[in-house]
Amino acid sequence: MLAPPDHPGPAAREVTVDRTRISWAQLSTGQRAALVALGAVEVALAAAAWTDLARRPAEAVNGRKSLWAAAIAVNIVGPLSYFKWGRRAAE
Repeated sequence: MLAPPDHPGPAAREVTVDRTRISWAQLSTGQRAALVALGAVEVALAAAAWTDLARRPAEAVNGRKSLWAAAIAVNIVGPLSYFKWGRRAAE
């Protein structure tokens, strides 16, 4: 089924996305506080995960410690992944 001549096909459509960046000054006090709190949680989780990884013997870690050290640096997902899947259960 062909599109009518006055109707552009999907390839002819132009998609524009208007992404405006919001500066720190434009955020409300509550939004700033939430971002600072989330940042603090992220840093604390990463520090705890790296400390645990450094103190834990290699045989008590699932996978290579060097890979987990790099993975922990990935936002909040890395430390949470390490705590969920990176550590072997105590026997």
